[in-house]
Amino acid sequence: MNADEKYMRRALDLAARAKGRTSPNPMVGCVIVRDNEIIGEGYHHRAGEPHAEVLAIEAAGGASPGDTFYITLEPCCHHGRTPPCVDLLISKRPNRVVVAMPDPNPKVAGQGILRLREAGIPVDVGVLESEARGLNEVFVKHITTGLPFVIVKCAMTLDGKIATHTGDSKWVTSEASRALVHEIRNQVDAILVGSRTVMLDDPSLTTRVQNAEGHDPIRVILDADAYLDSTRKVFHLESPAPTWVVTPEDRVCEGADEVIHLPSHGEGVDMRRCMHELAKREICSILIEGGGSTHASAFAAGIVDKVMFFIAPKIVGGRDAVTAVEGEGVDCMADAILLERMTARLVGEDLLVEAYVKGS
Repeated sequence: MNADEKYMRRALDLAARAKGRTSPNPMVGCVIVRDNEIIGEGYHHRAGEPHAEVLAIEAAGGASPGDTFYITLEPCCHHGRTPPCVDLLISKRPNRVVVAMPDPNPKVAGQGILRLREAGIPVDVGVLESEARGLNEVFVKHITTGLPFVIVKCAMTLDGKIATHTGDSKWVTSEASRALVHEIRNQVDAILVGSRTVMLDDPSLTTRVQNAEGHDPIRVILDADAYLDSTRKVFHLESPAPTWVVTPEDRVCEGADEVIHLPSHGEGVDMRRCMHELAKREICSILIEGGGSTHASAFAAGIVDKVMFFIAPKIVGGRDAVTAVEGEGVDCMADAILLERMTARLVGEDLLVEAYVKGS
């Protein structure tokens, strides 16, 4: 690992500390190096608060023309909730600026790098770029498409069942897997389930993280058939996050903090339209936790970016047991949804398989 990669990796590690806290902004880290030593570092904590470059300069007690800045994302050059960082960098006249990746935001899109170079400041771009893009995959998806980054998560047995034929699903996977799911919830803006899951399992859909203060995602419930009732836990929580209900019916849902009305789409909610509506509310990342019909609707609508399947070493069997992805399915294998960049790792006694939908 060369020096540029060493310092950029430190900047990426700093940026990652804000996972789940900066939406709709990206995660950004900055490291200032002078004479081969880090003299200041910082990361963007949340939207509306100072950017990484500002905090790094404050930590360094200022900056001098001999310094090198390592920044995980191209410095902003537009006025948002905070002033542009490019102006601040130009005023400090650093010896060099190293950027992991250009900012895909159309308001920036290389203009920050261009302005630095026009000011006579050398800029190197692309150090650990793939890692930087992976870190900010949610931001990249949302800023370039206007849609949320969607993860489908499910807990299933080795034979693909998420519940028995009686509907029992407690518990499919291990305590270690359930703890990791709470870590994922802690990083997303919203969690989405179908009304059947709410009525059968009565989940809280909150976040419980060990030794840390958890962030509850907004709870979004799809209710195509007026199936919900107000006795469920999600409508009686002491949580700072609201519960929204999406329904094709022009009706009131007692207990919901907001009801989003959408046109009917077949037998359910128009998932793509739903994503657009949630994006308007600055929902940049969504964790879909089922059930099987909701998963099927999400895949059919082409809104899924990533899958996280926790596979327990169990066999349930039964033609009437609930499967991870229900619906009609495809007619032939050639039409199957293709996945790529698939990885697998053990979580407790379970196997977690992660992959991205090809072309997403």
